[in-house]
Amino acid sequence: MVDLEAALRPYVESGDVPGLVALVARGDDVRTVVLGAQRLGGEPMRRDSVFRAASITKPMIAAVTMMLVEDGRLVLDDPVGDLLPELAAPRVLRTLESPLDDTVPSDRPITTRHLLTGTAGQGFATFESAVSPLLIEELGQASMELSQVPPPDEWMRRLGGIPLMHQPGEGWTYNLSFDVLTVLLERASGGPLVDLMEERLFAPLGMVDTAFHVDADQLDRFTTLYGRGDGGTLHVTDEAHGEFVHRPAFASGSGGLVTTADDCLAFGRMLLDEGGDLLSRDSVHLMMTDHTTPQQREMGGFFLDGQGWGFGGGVDTEELNPWNVPGRYGWVGGTGTSLYVEPRAGLVTVLLTQVELLGPEAAAVLEAFWTAAAAD
Repeated sequence: MVDLEAALRPYVESGDVPGLVALVARGDDVRTVVLGAQRLGGEPMRRDSVFRAASITKPMIAAVTMMLVEDGRLVLDDPVGDLLPELAAPRVLRTLESPLDDTVPSDRPITTRHLLTGTAGQGFATFESAVSPLLIEELGQASMELSQVPPPDEWMRRLGGIPLMHQPGEGWTYNLSFDVLTVLLERASGGPLVDLMEERLFAPLGMVDTAFHVDADQLDRFTTLYGRGDGGTLHVTDEAHGEFVHRPAFASGSGGLVTTADDCLAFGRMLLDEGGDLLSRDSVHLMMTDHTTPQQREMGGFFLDGQGWGFGGGVDTEELNPWNVPGRYGWVGGTGTSLYVEPRAGLVTVLLTQVELLGPEAAAVLEAFWTAAAAD
């Protein structure tokens, strides 16, 4: 039997991460490792410590999107332009390398399926694209400054003036389409995404600590976020009393949640239960099926790193991945988080840290966790 704690403790003792919560569950057998501190020199880490979920928000957004599909309020292959007129007739860069004024009309409408599969043409494929600076400066992509992101209608107005990076359905780009889903879900449901997620997903699953901001009574459990500078030294990028203490004007579907290991476990178990009482078996299978072509996976570059993409998460495209576990579905977050389910192995694996995924040190702790979890 592999000792999860022995595999992970060196990364805390070396200072690569201040602390972590790791969880591996098969059925009722749940193994948890809690190490280090919530901030450097601060309170000890707890099993119920709260972390910035970052991109492991995406599978949860995908699940709620499929609930609205099952309700008939959205149709996977209908144009989103009816609810998002800002995207009814987008312009498209002639090539990925084209300047912003070298565009052509879109030759097909953007659909909900395009948004879920990352094929709508909106997001990051190469940071050298002329579009990338606009996504960061105008729309707040890849930023922790949540208070600077405009409200949904203004955000959509700005997005409507930015060309797509490829024709809908023809390429693969990362991240932004899940923020578009924020607005689509709000307009389809007639209310804030914050309330929709609570009503349809968090409350039914008992995910009591997952939300788009941190309540006052959670602050003693909320971790400090760190970045990694030259030489691997850590520096604070968001304090516990920072960006997440207020309900945001824009609830980011691409990465705006905070969560705990046990809340992630509840979500993962729902997927392993093929939706339980919340989703149909067919919807869960759509989420966990690779929808990409080899060309799209190549375009995904280091974002996909050889994986395929389902609805809201990566999907293994090989019979066995490097950790010898078949059929993983899930994703990692840029704040040092990981949530995967492995249906054929009956596993849910969760790793929550508070150091941004920059540099080999950050990747190393993830690799160590996945290797130990698979062997365990």
